[in-house]
Amino acid sequence: MKIGDKAPELLGIDAEGREIRLSDYAGRKIVIYFYPKDNTSGCTAEACSLRDGYASLQAAGYEVIGVSKDSAASHRRFAEKHNLPFTLIADTEKQLNEAFGVWREKKMCGRVSMGTVRTTFIIDEQGIVTDIIEKVETARHAEQILNR
Repeated sequence: MKIGDKAPELLGIDAEGREIRLSDYAGRKIVIYFYPKDNTSGCTAEACSLRDGYASLQAAGYEVIGVSKDSAASHRRFAEKHNLPFTLIADTEKQLNEAFGVWREKKMCGRVSMGTVRTTFIIDEQGIVTDIIEKVETARHAEQILNR
């Protein structure tokens, strides 16, 4: 996915088992952020930054959707533990990760593996990608989005 592309209509299944579609957000801007794993330090810092900045993001016209390959049950526990007010999509088959191009080869401690590369996409009211944040500052991600 690159700037100017249309986001897919079917986004996935949320933590409550509901199907989430792009058209559910018609007329609103969307922040779709991809993160590697629930309850890890960087992912928790990012989610909590978005939680703390959620009112400001909504005031600026944004809805927030988090996506990882974790299960719906994992997302429910993560959201409850950290009082996350936004939707988390359980992309267990990595379809959305692959559609957005964030399921890629990663190197960590000399090991190479496939995984989610932390990336945020800003989508306009018509469903078009208008911005991509690849250098995510986890502890101040809401501010990073608002200052773009």
